[in-house]
Amino acid sequence: MSDTSGVEAVVRSDAALLEDDLAAFLASLLTPPASRSVYAGALGRSLYAPVADAVGSKVGQEALAPAAGAPAGRAPLRPSMVFWAYRNYRGFPDAAGEEAPAADLAADLAADLAAVRRAAVAVRVLLKAAVALDDIQDGSGVRYGEAALHVTHGVPLALNAGSLLITAALEHAAEPAVVRSLLRSVGRGFTGQAVDVSTRTALTRADLLAAPLGERVAFWESVAALKTGTLFRMPLDAAVAALGVVEDERRVLDGAMRDLGLASQLFNDLTDFVPGFGGRGTHEDCGQLSNRVLLELLDSAPAGRLAPGEFVGARLKEFVLGHPDLRTTLLRLAAEAVELKRSAMEAVRGVCRSERSARYFDVTIERKGHLVDRLHATLLKGEGA
Repeated sequence: MSDTSGVEAVVRSDAALLEDDLAAFLASLLTPPASRSVYAGALGRSLYAPVADAVGSKVGQEALAPAAGAPAGRAPLRPSMVFWAYRNYRGFPDAAGEEAPAADLAADLAADLAAVRRAAVAVRVLLKAAVALDDIQDGSGVRYGEAALHVTHGVPLALNAGSLLITAALEHAAEPAVVRSLLRSVGRGFTGQAVDVSTRTALTRADLLAAPLGERVAFWESVAALKTGTLFRMPLDAAVAALGVVEDERRVLDGAMRDLGLASQLFNDLTDFVPGFGGRGTHEDCGQLSNRVLLELLDSAPAGRLAPGEFVGARLKEFVLGHPDLRTTLLRLAAEAVELKRSAMEAVRGVCRSERSARYFDVTIERKGHLVDRLHATLLKGEGA
């Protein structure tokens, strides 16, 4: 089938379904006590308010702009890889020339859609819980233009809200195969976060400063695959678990999501050096040894400046910003990000059941993919840095 018409409408419909399901999930989670009391007031302030703020905050996924003619005030919608998997393996609504499914097949499709809908909500809630916890660990006061949860409600309540959301999301997923998938993803994320945080410690910094380039890059790839790669992998793996996708295709998709995660993390690291990209303050993370650009340039650091207790913060920032190979390194890594994204897209298209499915996936990640390409083009023109 070559016709891709109407795909954006399906994406929008699926995204609206997810938003409705998320609202229903939140309403069920925040059931107030039957009577007004001191306890009810404390519960509202200490649990319901931070949980509502956490679920209502942004998670870094760019929304689809409202379609032409959409009702005024309609919230923008975010596409989901969970629903892409459902559309790829179970088909699109009202496909031209297709007959209505038999009753038994229709029942199976309805059950699969219900499982996918629960998985989509669970993934979104887990991402929001991760935001709350990451901001505490990173000391971030602002998240996507809003005060971080721990700034608004304090660290203890933000920790509690994030932890509660993890357990609630896993319970909501219900399907055992989906819960197992999500638990693996949560574990991967926590593992990557632990190692990433360790780059702020003297011992890990000393190991990185002493390691050869190949080992530093392998370290970065391991952390990026566990952290950023999991953000791409988690929704897709949960969906294919719900749908019982064959193992060979699951491995293909897993590898593709790893590549997308590495491309995304390269983009994040590079935009620290290129004004106008990433939505962050330029040079904001120049003092962190988790940044790939810094790890690439350490071989030329003067031996006398390699003491992990000294070669940090402002000194590390001064070293990398003044490095003669900075621009060529940025360009090379930007090209690597483009190739990783291309490879991932090609792998996914290899398992797409139709051109409409391929278009759905393109819509789902097109903003980040476009920015990866645009960053490379910007550096080719000699801008930024």
